[in-house]
Amino acid sequence: MASWRESVSPYSGGTVPDLHRSSLTARRFVAGNLASAPVTGLALALDLDGVLADTRPLWDAWLEDASRRVRVELEVPADREAAAAALDEALGDWRPLLTRFAADRAPLWIRPRPDTNAALRGLVAAGTRIGVFSDAPRELAEIALAHAGAARQVEVVGTLAEVRAALGGEAVVVRSREELAGLR
Repeated sequence: MASWRESVSPYSGGTVPDLHRSSLTARRFVAGNLASAPVTGLALALDLDGVLADTRPLWDAWLEDASRRVRVELEVPADREAAAAALDEALGDWRPLLTRFAADRAPLWIRPRPDTNAALRGLVAAGTRIGVFSDAPRELAEIALAHAGAARQVEVVGTLAEVRAALGGEAVVVRSREELAGLR
C-alpha cells in the first residue's frame, strides 16, 4: 500500500523532491548557484527593516532576554554584524537561542503588510528578482520574512554585498516602502 505522501504527490513516480521550489532554502540555493544562467530583467535588493519588517525591536528584546538568562550584562555594538562577533565570544552558540526566541515572539512585532506583499507578488509575476538584505543575523531575517508573508517572493537573503552578488551588479537598492510603491 502506498503511503499518504505518495498517494497525494503531484510529482511523477509519487515522490516529493527534497528541495521544493517554493521553499526559501531552495530559492537561496538556486540563486547562489554559480552555474545557473543569469536572469534578465529587474532585480531589487530590499532593505528588510525599511521595507518589509523592522527587526530591531525583536532583536533588542532578545538581547534583554539573553542577558537576563545568562545573568551577564551583554554589551554589544548597535551594528548587528559586529554584535554577532561579540555574542560569539560572550555566549558561544547563541543562534539557536535567537531562532527559538524569534519564532515564538515575532508575531508581537512583525505582521504582514497586504499592500507591500501585493506589490512584491506583482513584481515577481513580472519577472523581477528579489533579494533582501539586513545587518540582522540570517536566522532572524528569515523568521521576519516568514512572519511578514514575503518569504516566497525572495530569492536570496544576506548582507547587501551578498544580495548584490547573487542578483547581479545592476540590482536596484530599495530602502523604504514608499520607494517600493514607486516602482509599480
